[in-house]
Parts: sequence; C-alpha cells; structure tokens
Amino acid sequence: MKSNAPTLMVQGCTSDSGKTTLVAALCRILHRRGVRVAPFKPQNMALNSAVTVDGGEIGRAQALQALAAGLEAHIDFNPVLLKPATDKRAQVIIHGKALTDLDARDYHEYKPLAMKAVLESYGRLCAQYECVLVEGAGSPAEINLRERDIANMGFAEAVDCPVILIADIDRGGVFAHLVGTLDLLSASEQARVKGFVINRFRGDISLLESGLRWLEERTGKPVLGVLPFLHGLYLDAEDALPRGVEDKDERAAKLRVTVPAYPRISNHNDLDPLRFHPEVDFRFIGPNDRPPPCDLIVLPGSKAVQADLAWLRAQGWEEAISRHLRYGGKVIGICGGLQMLGQSLHDPLGLEGKPCSVSGLGWLDYETTLAAEKTLENVSGILTLSGTASIAGYKIHMGVTQGAALANPAAQLNGKPDGALSDDGQILATYCHGLFDVPEALSALLNWAGYQPTFAFDPQQRREKDIDRLADAVEENMDLSLLSEFSSHPCPSEVGSADASALPVR
Repeated sequence: MKSNAPTLMVQGCTSDSGKTTLVAALCRILHRRGVRVAPFKPQNMALNSAVTVDGGEIGRAQALQALAAGLEAHIDFNPVLLKPATDKRAQVIIHGKALTDLDARDYHEYKPLAMKAVLESYGRLCAQYECVLVEGAGSPAEINLRERDIANMGFAEAVDCPVILIADIDRGGVFAHLVGTLDLLSASEQARVKGFVINRFRGDISLLESGLRWLEERTGKPVLGVLPFLHGLYLDAEDALPRGVEDKDERAAKLRVTVPAYPRISNHNDLDPLRFHPEVDFRFIGPNDRPPPCDLIVLPGSKAVQADLAWLRAQGWEEAISRHLRYGGKVIGICGGLQMLGQSLHDPLGLEGKPCSVSGLGWLDYETTLAAEKTLENVSGILTLSGTASIAGYKIHMGVTQGAALANPAAQLNGKPDGALSDDGQILATYCHGLFDVPEALSALLNWAGYQPTFAFDPQQRREKDIDRLADAVEENMDLSLLSEFSSHPCPSEVGSADASALPVR
C-alpha cells in the first residue's frame, strides 16, 4: 500500500522517548503554516484516553496531537487502543469501540484483523489531509513483537513511509540506544530510517558534538536535531505518571492535594490542572508511601476498580481517608474513584476478573454494577456546589451506579444529574473526566476544598501556550527539511538543509 499523502513516522528507542511530543510539535508547526495535517498512531497501549467528536475512544496523546493540529479528536487518529486490565490482559478498542478483552497471546493472533482496521483509518486520513504524521509505539527493536507488527516498522513497511528515530538522552546511553535499535532492524527497515533526533538534552552542546559526528559516521544517518529539555510542559501524558515534581515555588502553595497512584490508575491527566497550579502543593503517593496530611484527597479513575480498591486498603488508605474526613478534609472521586466511594461494587459478568461483589469504602450511599456496554460521552454543564461554575469534560466508564446519594448530584451534565455530593459537603463524586479543566470549575473546587485562589488559572490556555513553546523549540533545534514535501510553505532557511553539516546545534 503506497500512501497517496506525504507521511512521516516517528519511532522511538524506548517508551517515553519523546515520540508523542515530537509529533505534537510537528503537527503544530505545520498547522501554523496552513497545512492540513493529521496525527496518527496505529496502535496505542494506554490508560489515558479521550472521547472523540464521533463518539469513540482514543488515546489521550492523540487527542493532544489533534489539538496541536487544530482538529477535534477522531477515532481514525488512533484506530487500535489497548487498555491493560492486568499485566497479561487488555481491553481491545477498535475504531473507538471496545470489542473484547484478550490476553497477549490471543491479541497476537488477532493482529491481522487489527492491521486491517489500521489501514482503513490511514486510508481515510490520506484522503482528507495534506499529510499524516505517525507515532510509533514503544520500540521497533522488540524482537519478540516483530512478527505481525502493526505499531512500528510493520506499519511503515506496509505504507512505505520514511521514519525518524528519537531517543532520550536524559535516560543515559543515548548512542547505545540509537545504534543498537538501528542494528536490530532489517536491511529494508534500516534504509527507511532517515535520521535521528536526540531529545531532552541539557548542558553544553559542544561537549556532545564529537558524539554526534561519531554517530553519523557509524550509521551513515544524519542527526536531524538535538532538542532541549523543556521543564514544566503542560502536555497530556500518554500513560506513564510524571517523572518528577513540577517546578514551582513551594512557598506559594496554599492547598495540599494528594492522590494515590494505584496500579491501574487511568486518565490521571484529569489532575494536571492541580499539578500545574502554582498555588497547589500536589503529590502522587506511590506504593508503600505513607499518605501525608493534606486538604484534599482525589481518587482518580481506574481500569481495574476492585483490584485498585484492594490495593488502597492494603496500603492503608481506607484508614487515612477516614482520619482525613474526621479532621474536616475534602475528598473527590472521579469515575473509578466515584465507584470506590460507594457501598458496593458488583461485577456479575467478570469484566475485571472472576464474577464477584466487594464492599466499597462506604462513604456515599450508592452501589455500582459493571456492565458490558461502555459509556462514551462528551459533556458540559455546571457544578451544583457553586450553582454557576461551568464544567466540561467527558465520560468513559462501564459502571451503572444507583442509590440514594445520587439525589444530591455533584453536577448537571448535558441536562442530567451526575455523581453525588455528601450531606456534610465533604465528599464529591463524579463520572466527569476533565473536572478541573474549566477555570470557573477549578476555582470553585479549590474554594470548596478550603482555599480561595488569588487568580484564575486557565489549564487550556496553559496547554496551548506550551504546545507553541514546544513547537518553537523544535523549529529552532531540528532540521525540518524532511517536512518540506508536506507544505507549500518552505522551512525558514535558518532551520537548516538536508545536509547534516548544516544542522543547527545550539
């Protein structure tokens, strides 16, 4: 299958090497030049997802890339999404809809059908857009996954597209990553790699130049760019929790927020507005870490609610939340967190394991029963605790929740009540992902939690600003000549040319 639209694929030496951010940056660069560009990820494995304009579900990272390209999220941007429920089993989502749960071996047999869906989506994008920017998954050099590959070189070979290979120098071993990855590819795949990008560099670039020359001589491939380490980027993570703490003045933090990082945490990007708010001291609390005193505890979404609830109890969170509430603290449960806060969780179909029922934390009077049909809906409305604060987000869940507590809803979304607010006003539960994204809702929730913000922090505005900051850094530090075929707007001459010796190293 030969593409009828210019296509470039970004593959990485490892997970979290910078594939998502580079594709997002390139989407924004081309969008700013008036090019109709579409992001594409054939297969994604992630627990952070988004609801599309056409009512499906895709990886959150592709929704971010769509935003960078000036587009609404669409199912064709990520035709295959895998959502792990255990270390060996995942929910398989094709063209936005959950079809089945498969273990790794069964999914390997299913891949030819998944590839058909991938090529269908890719064909539609080629017909609608001037170019397509593709993100790989993990590494193309995973020997055990090369057969029937649809995520990396298997796709690139099928559509005959060029590839850029990116590696993260901040991890260490960047030259070994790049050379080793290239050496493990077949001859045709090696020829497909047009150059390297080194990501997250900090320090004196002159100390790296000898290594760059060696890499080019060793491989015969140009180094297309050395991208700087950009601190504090407000970008939706594909899946992994943030590596470090946000750079902020701790003296300015007025509200303490903690979040348990349970094993199957999902859509933790819901919490980014709190993580980046300059007046919030935000912390993920991992396994075996004692929950510290705080003002607000947030129980986020989960792909395996019963298992993560058991983890909470084993980690001492049930007692910690009870103590937190006794001292007047506030608690928010989002999606899976909402379900944990009720009286019981029922799984009669065995969607999360063996059919069973377990007791919830019991602080709100309702029960949740898991059902086979998933709710996927973009929503908007108001928070009932303020009566006027606007809220907008999306719902992704498989549970049906019923009970007396729902008579006092946390929000009105699309004209319907959602979630619950406890009688004492200390606990708020909602199915709305994106709860904190709208400035009005964020301010109202911080005020409810015990702190009146001194200014309106706009998460969406911050995200747009950081996408532009990322795009600016890529334009300044990467040879964009490979993109010239995508656009009638030529790259600025100062960016460089196809000659690797002209590569700007700043």
